[in-house]
Amino acid sequence: MAPIPAVMTARSHTVGEPRWSPNGRLVGWLDSWDGRTDLVIAAGRVDGDGGPPPAVVTATFGVTPAGAYGGGGWCWLDDDRVVVAGADGQLAVVGADGSGVLTMLSRDGSAFAPAAAPDASAVAFCVERDDACDIAIVPADGSQWPQRVSTGADYCWDPAWAPDSVTIAWHEWDLPAMSWDASRIAVRGADGAVRVVAGGDGVSVGQPRFAPTGDHLAYVCDRGGSWNVWVARADGSRARPLRADDHDHAEPAWGPGQRSYAWSPAGDAIAWCRNEAGFGRLMTATVQGRGAPRAVAKAHHRGIDWGTGGLLAVRSGARTPAQVVVTDADDGARRVLARGPVAGYEALGLVEPEAVTWRSGNATVHGLLYRPERSALGAGAPPLFVHIHGGPTGQAVAEWSSRIAHWVSRGWAVLAPNYRGSTGYGRTYWQALERRWGERDVADVAAGIRHAVRRGWCDPERVVVAGGSAGGLTVLMLCAQHGDLVRAGVSLFGVTDLFDLVATTHRFESRYLDRLVGLLPDDADRYRAQSPITWADQVKVPVLVLQGADDKAVPRAQADAMVDAMRRGGAPVEYQVYEGEGHGFRRLANVIDEFERTEAFLERWVLQR
Repeated sequence: MAPIPAVMTARSHTVGEPRWSPNGRLVGWLDSWDGRTDLVIAAGRVDGDGGPPPAVVTATFGVTPAGAYGGGGWCWLDDDRVVVAGADGQLAVVGADGSGVLTMLSRDGSAFAPAAAPDASAVAFCVERDDACDIAIVPADGSQWPQRVSTGADYCWDPAWAPDSVTIAWHEWDLPAMSWDASRIAVRGADGAVRVVAGGDGVSVGQPRFAPTGDHLAYVCDRGGSWNVWVARADGSRARPLRADDHDHAEPAWGPGQRSYAWSPAGDAIAWCRNEAGFGRLMTATVQGRGAPRAVAKAHHRGIDWGTGGLLAVRSGARTPAQVVVTDADDGARRVLARGPVAGYEALGLVEPEAVTWRSGNATVHGLLYRPERSALGAGAPPLFVHIHGGPTGQAVAEWSSRIAHWVSRGWAVLAPNYRGSTGYGRTYWQALERRWGERDVADVAAGIRHAVRRGWCDPERVVVAGGSAGGLTVLMLCAQHGDLVRAGVSLFGVTDLFDLVATTHRFESRYLDRLVGLLPDDADRYRAQSPITWADQVKVPVLVLQGADDKAVPRAQADAMVDAMRRGGAPVEYQVYEGEGHGFRRLANVIDEFERTEAFLERWVLQR
């Protein structure tokens, strides 16, 4: 396997949110690269008149970025027009032929997750201000100001219309809960009354969508212990899981616009992506329960939309760079419409991970292990790159990851732990981190490293831990408390001071630590003990810290303070701040620098020692 150049990752695009046009002739998807996101429109069917080749239609009105708390960037209004949530927070109707902005719909606050009424008369969308996040409706011709229809929940996402173009549903929740703690599905009927039809205390729901026939409402719900697709009557009554399953059918809602399932055009079946210990599988089942669920395709499928032309989604796997594909629901035949990563990856010998487990105290911990074709050290066991996900309610899954592929191609074994607190293994598993963030995650990863050494997966003298955001906290705690296991650490925009985070992070996560750590002032000792900055003087291994100057989730001051404290304690620390970047790095030059700087750091402190 040849080493993957950093420029291959930096030059690759990210594709997302594919959607069929109402008549099923066209498709659109978002394309992100070098800090900008655009909408691409292309022909979706091959049995018609061909249609247009792929082309950007938002050259003058960039789309809000997906990922890092973004998502829900656009929707079709009709076959000729789309509604776009702009990167500047405005909402506009744009010509699907590239003719530009036709109508401005909202300039107030930050707009996202638009949903057009089936008759194209109105658009529902989310609008967020400093102190509120509501659902609003505006006429599609912009003739009136948007009118708020939600009733005061702290967060309201993902509006969805019923076929009558009057009834609307959405996902809502109140702080201090995050949506995966406790949330609700609300429905506003023809009488204007808003009723909660699903969810509540101790239950997580999301992604409400009415059947094309209007007689059913679907959503994801973890009442049975895992996020499964549930189906109810349109009024929310007689709710039941489509198929009760120990596997999750959704991910935590870190941003709007998630579509992990879709209704069939006839409204008689549903397709969803099932998470099988981090591996994805596209499934279908009838709504009436006839027959067993059918497996249609392997790999993770996101942004699922089921049209008359087939199942449209972004498909990716560990050896499959992310692609916009159309899959036949009957025979699984697949057609690729677009690709995000640049060409050439498949020729470099990509590897599939294996699901692994180990013990941490009395708990069984999950993870994925990638084994390189050759060791970076030549003969003997390879060095180990421990890739720690964020969240902490994230999950390492077997999907396309240019970062993991980068290190495996250089002869590193990669262990991606799914410590207690990770999603993908049911509600009980992710709740196990309650009040223990900075403790159990650290213990579980340390146990994973010891297990890797015992099993001979790696060279015990060359172990590196790396992670971003919440994963950065775990990295720094490992460097401080388990320096005997770790040769070096890499923290990308990592959390360092829990007291400061409560005071400075954005509103979305402003009460997140209530569950993860505890309530202030009563749990001040816990905040102190579980903050990396408390342990900074015990860090003796080399640490690389990478930070965005404009990060609102984990402000730069967190990194500044930690770097200063580690240096005072005598640790070798390298520090790079990227101007113009937020919570994650998007710009071409910065992505290249991240990879090259990290590689030079590991060569100097790990491989040459």
